[in-house]
Amino acid sequence: MSQLETAMGMTIAVFDKYAKTDGNRQTLTKAELKTLLEKELPNFLSTGKDKDAIDKVFKNLDENSDSQVDFKEFVIFVAALTCCCHNYFEQKAAN
Repeated sequence: MSQLETAMGMTIAVFDKYAKTDGNRQTLTKAELKTLLEKELPNFLSTGKDKDAIDKVFKNLDENSDSQVDFKEFVIFVAALTCCCHNYFEQKAAN
């Protein structure tokens, strides 16, 4: 498998790992998203300054306001976060 295919598979596997906690494998609840972020992206929330960070992230991800984050909403988040990281490293390399 190529690196990109592996990354895609890992994205699916991570979503599935946390989405199945409450029995619905199609979506993440706020609690499941919180656990996912704490375990898979610990540096994303590491500052700890914003106590409402999970609520804000969840609200922004839940585009259709159904109180759940589906796979499409999750992938948009991963892609946006990846773009931010890419921009950060590009700027850092330029300096």
